[in-house]
Amino acid sequence: MAARSRFRDRSAAHRVGSYGLLALGVALFAVFTVALPTTFPTMANLTSMLSSHAIPAILALGATIPIVAGRFDLSIGYGLGLWHVLTLQLMIADGWPWAAACLAVLAGGALIGAINGFLVEFARIDSFIATLGTGSVMYAVTGWTTHGGRILAGPDGLPPAFTGLYDTEFLGVPVPAFYVLALAAVLWLFLERLPIGRYLYVIGGNPRAAELVGIPTRRYIVYAFAGSGVITAGAGVLLAAQQEVGNPSVGLDYLVPAFVAALLGSTAIRPGRPNALGTVVAVAVLAIGLAGIGQLGADFWVTPLFNGVTLLIAVGLAGYSARRRVRANVRRRAAPPHPVAGRRESAVAASPDEPSPPSGEENAHERHP
Repeated sequence: MAARSRFRDRSAAHRVGSYGLLALGVALFAVFTVALPTTFPTMANLTSMLSSHAIPAILALGATIPIVAGRFDLSIGYGLGLWHVLTLQLMIADGWPWAAACLAVLAGGALIGAINGFLVEFARIDSFIATLGTGSVMYAVTGWTTHGGRILAGPDGLPPAFTGLYDTEFLGVPVPAFYVLALAAVLWLFLERLPIGRYLYVIGGNPRAAELVGIPTRRYIVYAFAGSGVITAGAGVLLAAQQEVGNPSVGLDYLVPAFVAALLGSTAIRPGRPNALGTVVAVAVLAIGLAGIGQLGADFWVTPLFNGVTLLIAVGLAGYSARRRVRANVRRRAAPPHPVAGRRESAVAASPDEPSPPSGEENAHERHP
């Protein structure tokens, strides 16, 4: 009976940890609905939240990939500014077709991401320093491209097919929301169901163990940064379609929100490990909070204060979730097996809703910070 009681307690704690952030989002939505009944629970407000937070969500999903491998890509904010400016520069000043300009920008994002990976793994530069350095270079290139000014479209504007990448609706929902869902599904598939994702988790949890089992660590780190670079470039294309003006300083405004969502997302769905679905939930919670605060008439400085405090909380919760996950596994391995309850626990733990017993690779990535 004692073993069953402990198992029920662990199961309840696991569900709270997995879905607590989602429950918080629902609670926030209910509170703001009661406080702002005429403006908050409206279709116009929901559409606005989906549209305005699509780019931060995409950027946060891009930042999640290196975090899975225990690295950080601080160049994503600078990259967002460069790629949206470069997209408009190629289309307006150089006369490129919009499709060719978008493909060139995506290729450039992959290249810069791969360079970040080489600097981190082959030059052995800390990921903070390496990506901050490449980000500063990208910011300089952005200023050189725009000469410190803005890139404006001509009297005919931009091609409708290009601007439609952002301002189109499908089934009454902004198309960028579908981009976020599709990207989250792809990342979930790669990280949770394919070997590359398991390798990245092992690398992030215990690089030494990854080397001992023969995982080519350097190659997969380069892959992770290249993936982050491609997603950042895609977000830059969407930002260009949204704003239709090249602003050299706009990208940095998205850096902190992206990391807030990526780190806060590691406390949801799969507590203790960064994951794409958790990142989407975190973005939704942040969108609800920011929209509610804005409609309550908060001053302009409340938004960066909210992002900064939430970032600190997210880092603390992510570390706590990881430590709690490690302690739970240690207790599970140390507990003596019960002849009946042990079989019962094993059967329940194998279900999709409960954590499975750690395997060799799981042991390594459970210690992800």
